[in-house]
Amino acid sequence: MNRLPEPTEIGRRLRELRGIRSRKGVAQEIGISYSALSKYEDGWKVPGDRVKVLIANYYCTSVQSIFFA
Repeated sequence: MNRLPEPTEIGRRLRELRGIRSRKGVAQEIGISYSALSKYEDGWKVPGDRVKVLIANYYCTSVQSIFFA
């Protein structure tokens, strides 16, 4: 049975994808708030489906690879 990753693991993946880019800049480009991106990257919250798609599209990857792998 597949297990969903912990929010902290998702946050690690998001930080890795962001690399050296600033949180502020990435949040603006994605169209979400800085505080929302911070919560996702710090493992406090998992984004809803609409935001998952925005993030995956921004990083040119799949929702599956970030949030469900």
